[in-house]
Formats: sequence, C-alpha cells, structure tokens
Amino acid sequence: MKTNHLLITLVLFVTLLLVGCGSNDASIPVVPEGAQAEDLIDLKPCTYEAGDIEYSADCGTLVVPENRSDPDSRLIALPLIRVRALSDSPAEPIFFLQGGPGGTNLKFQYLEGLVDHHDFIQVGYRGVDGSVLLDCPEIAVAVRNAPDGVLGDAALDSYAEASARCAARLETEGVDLVGYTMTEVIDDVEAARSALGYDRINLLGESYGTRVEMIYEWMYPESLNRVVMVAVNPPGHFLWEPEDVDAQLGDYAELCARGPECSARTDDLLASLRRVSENMPERWLFFPVDAGGVKMVTFFMLMETIQPPDAPVPLSGPAAIDMWLAAEEGDASGMALVSMTYNRFLPNLFVYGDLFSKGGSGADFAGRADDSRTELDPPGSILGSPVSLYHWGMMRGWPVHLIPEQYLSLQPTEVETLLISGSIDFSTPPQFATEELLPYLNNGKQVILRDFGHTETFWNRQPEARVYLLNTYFSTGEADASLYTYQPVNFDVGLGWPGLAKVLLSTMLVVIILLVTLVWFVVRRVRRRRTV
Repeated sequence: MKTNHLLITLVLFVTLLLVGCGSNDASIPVVPEGAQAEDLIDLKPCTYEAGDIEYSADCGTLVVPENRSDPDSRLIALPLIRVRALSDSPAEPIFFLQGGPGGTNLKFQYLEGLVDHHDFIQVGYRGVDGSVLLDCPEIAVAVRNAPDGVLGDAALDSYAEASARCAARLETEGVDLVGYTMTEVIDDVEAARSALGYDRINLLGESYGTRVEMIYEWMYPESLNRVVMVAVNPPGHFLWEPEDVDAQLGDYAELCARGPECSARTDDLLASLRRVSENMPERWLFFPVDAGGVKMVTFFMLMETIQPPDAPVPLSGPAAIDMWLAAEEGDASGMALVSMTYNRFLPNLFVYGDLFSKGGSGADFAGRADDSRTELDPPGSILGSPVSLYHWGMMRGWPVHLIPEQYLSLQPTEVETLLISGSIDFSTPPQFATEELLPYLNNGKQVILRDFGHTETFWNRQPEARVYLLNTYFSTGEADASLYTYQPVNFDVGLGWPGLAKVLLSTMLVVIILLVTLVWFVVRRVRRRRTV
C-alpha cells in the first residue's frame, strides 16, 4: 500500500462524517393507489427526535402533481412531519424551510422552545425527500475522477458533460424536470397548509429557504402570519461574486487584528492571505496540494465563525485562517490534508439534480457565458469564487426551467418579516438583506448579530437568546434580541488542520513501525525454530 493511500485510509472514517449526503435516510414514500392531487394520506402518530428530546408528532404522505403546469402530470409523494405544540391552545403553526438546495427538509434539531406554543411542520422537499430523487451519480463519478484538480478546466468540462447525462437519464426514466422549481416547493407547502386545516401560518427558513420564503410572500400573502428569515439570500445571490468574497475577507482581517492569537501571527491578514494565494504550495512532504480544493473548503469553512458542535474536524472560519497562516509560515500540512480528504465527501455533498433544478430556477446563473471562468476566478483575487465556479461548471449541462418572471425580482410585501443576519456571514452577507430586500418589506425588521456567521452560528450560539428572539417575534411581532451578549470570535482552534495532519502522519508512522516490528519478530521466531 502506498503511503499516501494509507494516510487516506486513516482519515477516511473522519471525513465521511464531515458532511452527509444531501438525501435523508427516511423511508421513501410512494403514491397510494387511488390517491388524488393534494391528498394527505395516512397521517398517523409518530415520534420525532430533535437533539436529545423525543416529541409527539404526526407523520403522513402528501400527494402532489409533479408539474402543476401540466394537467396530465403524474403524481409524486412527499413525506410530512408535524410536531405537536406542547400547549393546549397553540398559536399559528411554524413551517420550516431548510437551506440548500440539494438537501433534506426533514432534519431540524432545534425544536426546544419553538414548539411550546406552535405546531412545527416539515414538508419534504420534492427531488430529495419524496418518491422522486434527483440524484446524479454521474456527477459523483466526475468529481472523484477530476483529472486536473477539482476546479481545473478539464474537471469543469467533465462536470458539465456529467450533469447533461444525468438530466437526460432522469428524463428517460420519466422525470419531468420542469416541476422541480422553487414555486413548486411553495405550492407543496400551501397544499400541506390546506390539508392540515390551517388558516394562516408562520414561516421559518434559512439561507436558500429564505429565497423560497420571499417568493411565498409574493404568491400567497394571505396565507402568512409572520415570516422569519435566517441568513437572508435575496435574488441574484446563489452565485458569490469574487469581489464580494475578497471584501468579506476584510471582515476577517478586522477580527484577526482584534484577536490575540491571530494578530500575534500576522500584522496584516489580507496581505498574508494574498501571499499564500499567489504562491500556493504544491505539496507537503510528498503529499500534493490541490489549490482549487483548498480554496473551496476554505470558502465553506469561512461561512461559520464557530466550530459546528457535531463536526469531528475543524470546519470554522478561524480554522481556515489558521491553515492559511500555517502555510505562510512554511507548513502546508493542513492544505495537504484538505486536498486528500475533500473528495471523500464532496461527490455526495448535495443531491445535485435538486441543486441544479431549484438553484437554476431563480435565474441567478442566467447570463453566465461558457467562458465565465475568468469572471469567477479573476487574476489578482485572493480566493476568487471557488464554489460558484464549481457549480457553474456543472450548471452548463443542466436544462434550467425558470420560475414565472414576476417572481425573479424583488416585490413590495405587507407580510410581517424579520431578517436575521450574522455580521460575518460569508455566504449571505447582511448588507444584501439590508440594502436590497429590507426596502421592499413594508413591515420588515432586521437584526444583525455581531460576529455571527451563517446558520450553524445562529442555531448553536446562545440558544436561550435565540429561542427568546424567535418566540417573541412569532407571538408579538417584536424583534427583541436583548438577551444576546457579545462573544468575540475565538482564533484558538486547537490542533486545526495542520495539527490533525501531523497527528495522522504520526499515527501512520507508528502503525508502519509496529507492522515492521511484528514482521521482524515473526521472521526471527521462525528462523530460531528452524535452527533448533
């Protein structure tokens, strides 16, 4: 076994836990014989586990048309979960819309406090949770076999070809891709609202889910009581622009200057990052570094200012900064480890067909030419826009079906809406919500939480303050963030990626030494017996 293969084997058990596949492990629903569109079938008592708590719930199957614009469309089935309010006289229910797209809408771990006075409903996402799965193993194979690094030209071309083959296969299998858009998701939720007998509902969404909430407000304002958007993504921002990414690095530079651990290593973080970007290491020892893969993982890590509690490896912005500063100091071990492990989770990070269909339906990728690589990775940029470049490479082969034109741009709305943003949210920066969306919300408010990142930071930092903010808003319409106290970003990341790489290398060497010693011992014993 080659040495680098042995190291990969040692870290595989860790990296498989990094990010799960976009689909969930629940049983796949089926359309019962004789079911009609908008039927809610077999709603029965069940148990829903969130965190360490089990809640009484109802589980059923929602039957909906695959493509509502086609009167002859076949029916598909979606799972539905309603966690019952603990109160005997609950207020308006809360419908949840998970981020993504390309992930499940059936796993929410932060129910404590929210269900005291509200039913909490999750309608499975079509294309991910239902009877039709827009899975693309073709993409997974292309990513694993990327010939020139994950963001190389040949790799991007192979992704486009693979996504085209996936779409063609799905259509041959009878899937109507026209039906997998954001407006169809909204109509699924409306069907569930009606089937459950609710008059008006609250919405709680995050990231991509906030885009769905916006369109919901324009389509069905009469169905909505109040709406909370966490990590707000206005139209146009499914793509990240390189100039915005580099500007956000300036936010981290300010954090670094205030943090003793970070400022002790550099007096100008932006200059340090630029030096590494312009002179990316090619290897550590004999382990190669994939610059594109490192930049992609770095972007994902920079989304959060805290370490996600269940992540077994470093996945925060401070850990990304630590890795880059170590590289500037001549230690590329963290980048080498990232390069060897990203391919263990990236191929199955999303249900890619769902990502392309729903993400593309908002027109964010429209107008991007086939030669957009330079626009998304321009000369002189520190990071470029690596995740956008990755997705753009794939989207070129996918047949995009846009939602109706009137829902592609912002519209005024009277629905009471609370925008919650982290000031250091790398994925959905707060200024986009403030400058672009808030002016259209005639009953809108925004709370910007200082030095918070994307969604993991919101859900896992100061839970009592979070529950109070959400419950107060849903109950009264007041945005009360008074329980939050300032917590500075912690740049002490412990081992970090460089330390983890060295631990794994040491473990590998110890295993090799033990194996060699064992072989030597066995050979020696055999020789002695033969001599006797």
